[in-house]
Parts: sequence; C-alpha cells; structure tokens
Amino acid sequence: MGNALFIVWRESAEAMLVVGILYAWLKQRPDAATGMRFLWGGVAAGAGLALVLALIMLGIASSLSGNALDYFQLAIMLIAAALIVQMVFWMRRHGRTFKKDLEADMADNVRKANWWGLLIVVALAVGRESAEAVVFLYGLGAEKNGIANLPIVLVLGIGAAFATFWLLQQGTRWLSWRVFFRVSETLLLLLAGALIVSGVEKLIALDVLPDIVDPVWNTTRLLDDSGRFGGLIASFTGYRSRPALLPLAALAIYWTLMVTFLRAPGKAQTSPAATAPRPVARHAERS
Repeated sequence: MGNALFIVWRESAEAMLVVGILYAWLKQRPDAATGMRFLWGGVAAGAGLALVLALIMLGIASSLSGNALDYFQLAIMLIAAALIVQMVFWMRRHGRTFKKDLEADMADNVRKANWWGLLIVVALAVGRESAEAVVFLYGLGAEKNGIANLPIVLVLGIGAAFATFWLLQQGTRWLSWRVFFRVSETLLLLLAGALIVSGVEKLIALDVLPDIVDPVWNTTRLLDDSGRFGGLIASFTGYRSRPALLPLAALAIYWTLMVTFLRAPGKAQTSPAATAPRPVARHAERS
C-alpha cells in the first residue's frame, strides 16, 4: 500500500504543479474567465484519458488467463519501471525550461485565439501524469497480485498531494520544490529497481530465466521481507531476505547504470527539475 500511496501522491502533486503554473498565468490575463473554462476542461479531459487507459488495461487483463496474463503483467511491470526512469531523466533535462515552455505554448494558443489548442495542451500535460499513475499502479498490482484498498489509496494520495502543493506554494524553507523533486525522484528510482527485481523473479517463475544460485544469503532474522516493515522496504527497494543471484545481479546492474548516467556531465545534471516551479509560488504571493 505504501508504494501505491507514494505514486498517487507524487503524480497528483506533479499534475497540480502543471495546473498551478497555467492557472497563475491565466489569472493575470484580461480574458481569464474564458481561459479558466478551457483550463478546467483540459484537466477533466486529461483525467478522462487516464480513465480510458485504465479501462483498456483492465479489459485486456480480464480477457487473459494463465501464462498469457502473467506475461501481460510482466510487460506492464517492466514498462512501469522504464517510464519511471524516463520520467526522472526527462524532468532533470527539461526542468529549468518546463514552466517557460508550458507558458509559451499557452501564449501561442491564446495569441491565435485557439482556446481548444490550450485545452489540448492542458489535457496532454495532465493526462501524461495521470496515465503514468495508471501504469505504475497496475505494475505494482501485478507485482503484489493486486493492490488492496485502492479507493483509500486514491483518496489519501490525492489529499496528501493537495496538502503538499499548498505547503510548497507557501515557499517555506524546509519544504521547497527542489526538496520535493529530489526526494521523490530518489524514491521513484528505488521503486523502479524494485519493479525490475520483481520482473526478473517472474521470469524465473515462468522458467524463462534460470535462478542460478537461490538463495545467495539469508537475512530473514535481521529483516524478513514478508513482515510488515520488511515488506515495505522490499516493495520500495527490491530488498529480499533470501535473494536469488539473477535478480540481485539485475538490481546491481540497474543501480550502476543509474549512478553512472546521473553523475555524467551534461543537461541531466545541470538542469534539475526542482528549479522550475519557484516562480509559481511568487505568482501566488503576488495574487
């Protein structure tokens, strides 16, 4: 439940960031009333896109059984892991220009009196975050054979995102957008690693890959991954108290690649996403 709650919280907060940027920009315009209608229409359309995706995925899953369902769930788990990594690197690369680019798209549509274009920009921005959340949640559900209490997770996650967004807009020193992105991207990368471990374990269970050495060690007495706390650590990090060699090797390769690319000089390191939202708070204060 903890990792699902984190995904809903993080993706909801990021969607709120997009809406907050556009809301602050529109509020200063003389045609704000018209723009607001299309803004909220875009938000609804983006959420609708995510709902359609969720229904399609559930429809496909319900029509499969046996190994076919296992392979479908495996594919979603690995896609979710890839999307998480892609999202972290994308935000690092485009973070400094994210707000400027979003407002430029808005200004271009307004200049052309293309309010429907504005709606599409908002729908795609919000839909991207919502669709990612759908894929991540399904991937987590496949990992754990279903997510218990999903309605409660959605309510708590969205509520926490609203509270987080409000606190971030206050511009407090101890909670800033920089801190939000840095902490959440670390947790996202940990979660992607956990999904990769679960994916490799599923491939072993399907006899696609050999287990080689199983287990490599046994730390059940120190931290049992079937317990409440150990299970939470396992779901976020890929920790196993009795790991097989191949999932362990896959996790080691994953983190070697992540550390290597994140430390590599270039845009990914010089353009952290955390700097993008700061002007939103200043707009809010002026308004």
